[in-house]
Amino acid sequence: MMEIFGSLGPACAQADILEKMFLEGMTGMRLNLSHSGLTESSQLICSFQKAAQRTGTEAELLIDLQGPEVRIGALSCPLELKEAEETVFAAAADAEMINGVIPVSDQILAAFETGDRVLLDDGKIELVITSTGRQAAARVLCGGLLQQKKSLKIADKQIPGPLLTKQDLENISLAKEYGVTALMQPFVTSGKQLLQIRRELKQRHLDHIRIFAKIENREGMDHIRDILPFADMIVIARGDLGNDMPLWQLPAAQKRLSEICRSAGKPFLIVTQLLASMADSPYPTRAEVSDIFHAVQDGAAAVMVTNETAVGKYPAEVIRYLKKTVQEAENYTAAE
Repeated sequence: MMEIFGSLGPACAQADILEKMFLEGMTGMRLNLSHSGLTESSQLICSFQKAAQRTGTEAELLIDLQGPEVRIGALSCPLELKEAEETVFAAAADAEMINGVIPVSDQILAAFETGDRVLLDDGKIELVITSTGRQAAARVLCGGLLQQKKSLKIADKQIPGPLLTKQDLENISLAKEYGVTALMQPFVTSGKQLLQIRRELKQRHLDHIRIFAKIENREGMDHIRDILPFADMIVIARGDLGNDMPLWQLPAAQKRLSEICRSAGKPFLIVTQLLASMADSPYPTRAEVSDIFHAVQDGAAAVMVTNETAVGKYPAEVIRYLKKTVQEAENYTAAE
């Protein structure tokens, strides 16, 4: 059966909304732990479990770990970045004392070079580095409202981070207590990484937890056959994957990964902007439902929405359109 995943967040924090989502066909939910932990999310999880119980759903709870993804630091308030304006990146300790500065780690600051294109918040905001030093000046190419701890990507450059952060290890230790059934590991680039995560789970007697390996850059794509044997599910995560290549190459990358997974008999999940317009609209675009339909036809075992249910205005309607489109694709394929 196709797995239908929503994402937990303030828009669906109440058990009655989550109940509607389960009744519309949702089978599980993702909890993004990039900004918080399981303990801080206990109320959300309680509402999720209550709604699943009411509807008789054996729901999956996926935790999306921090992993090696590079992020900016904490901001005292959201920062408005306007096209053609100048801004500054600074080490987190320095940035605390200067308003309007984007805090980053020393490692990121050292990696900046003049001319680097910097993508923030999954590529929604783009800047170019104009000078480097103790601070790095940048010009805004594509602006927007920047929230704290959003993703940062330097185009055509890798900044290595820890496979599992301290917070990740703490959340894994609490996984059984909170009913976690799977974890999503960001930026997987080798089977060896997944073996390390398996060991961490085994040490905590959590062998039953599934590992979802997120493919989010070219390196992950290049090593997909090494990754396949050690993952329970491959996640074609189109947000960061689309930041690591010209966007027009992304559909072919998704198609290629789908074909490799299907040939190997490995389940895969498609995520990112499946129904992005429904964050503000009760109806999807024609392009969005076509995207979902073709993902199912290509053999996807699961589909997932993120902001659409976490912070969008119509979380139950999102699941309804997702499920109905999946069913239509399955019916079409069965009739062929």
